[in-house]
Amino acid sequence: MFKTAFAAAALVGCLIVGSGQTALAQDYQLNVNTALTQQDPIYKGLEQFRDKVKERTEGKVEIRIFPSSQLGKDEDVLEQARAGANVAVLVDPGRLAVFVNDIGVLGGPYLADGFDQYRKVTTSDLFKGWADELNTTAGLKILSFNWWQGARHLVTQNAVSKPADLAGVRMRTPGAPVWIETIKAMGATPTPMGWTEVYPALQQNAIDAAEAQDTAVYGAKLYEVAKHLTKTGHIGLLTGLVTSGQWFDSLPDDLKAIVSEEALAAGDVASKGTEDAIATVDAEMEKAGMSIDEIDVTPFKEATAGVYETLGYGDLKKEVDAVLAGN
Repeated sequence: MFKTAFAAAALVGCLIVGSGQTALAQDYQLNVNTALTQQDPIYKGLEQFRDKVKERTEGKVEIRIFPSSQLGKDEDVLEQARAGANVAVLVDPGRLAVFVNDIGVLGGPYLADGFDQYRKVTTSDLFKGWADELNTTAGLKILSFNWWQGARHLVTQNAVSKPADLAGVRMRTPGAPVWIETIKAMGATPTPMGWTEVYPALQQNAIDAAEAQDTAVYGAKLYEVAKHLTKTGHIGLLTGLVTSGQWFDSLPDDLKAIVSEEALAAGDVASKGTEDAIATVDAEMEKAGMSIDEIDVTPFKEATAGVYETLGYGDLKKEVDAVLAGN
């Protein structure tokens, strides 16, 4: 009921401004949802986005941030955005692949190496084509897609060094096909559920494992309910700030430019914060009793190599490789 009420309120609050009209102070409000906690470096980037947009627009655009999925699951917020609500969500490529299949390749296993390579892909003409299609067909506007949350690793109760060690392990994963097929190829049984449900699910043995980036594991305190974090780096999690195309189109051109520019700038700041935080959060989790395990990831790379063909991304993977190889 809350979600329905919120969506209705957000829609009422969404002001569409026609040509030649002038926006009054705070006429434009954007409510940003993220599954992450306020302690995550990504959240600090969202705070910069909020503050810089307010400063540069002289208060005409107000950004409000809702951590820990306070506005609902990512999928629900995306549907609100499609309906024209003044909401945005920091979301992974897999969830957008429901609308534009090609975007899902970004969530594929061992696609690229580190933030700089992923950013190169999401600022390319190849990605721009996907973003345009998303806007046209689904009514969703990507403000920026350079929010690096880090490489994702395994969170388990037992030590893991090869895919066979995951046989029979029920592992939480987002529900997108590219994630499910990757986890399956790694040897585990994929179990889709919301991120905020992971801690109690591990605590109550409803699942045996999860997979996530270091900062998210730390923010969700999974070190309290799991014993091992194994550095597989199987997926690089670069996420995007996605809003309603209808809401974005309601902005005058000068405000559109500011919102887009600051979304990109804040994503870069948040991404550097993520990279800087990894060593610190790993040390804290070790201090709390979690084992941080470095392994040879070759067996996992070999096991997941066929995922791209399974999902029909074989040729698209070659296009991404070409982007990465270009100057």
